[in-house]
Amino acid sequence: MADTQEILAGLADIINEETGVEQDAVQLDKSFTEDLDIDSLSMMTIVVNAEEKFGVRIPDEEVKNLTTVQDAVDFIAKAQA
Repeated sequence: MADTQEILAGLADIINEETGVEQDAVQLDKSFTEDLDIDSLSMMTIVVNAEEKFGVRIPDEEVKNLTTVQDAVDFIAKAQA
């Protein structure tokens, strides 16, 4: 099971690969849409890559609840537990 920092770093890598957003910009308090300017199509790709990287399942109905980086980190940590 990965800790918060490992999950954050992994998400930052995925987001950087998909959108070009710098890893340093991916902080727990950032909103995917407002702060990081990630659209719904990119978000779905990020979700699929996160599922593969962290070995978790993120149901489509949960994706809409992942509005901040913290939400995603918390969901992944809980799913791994």
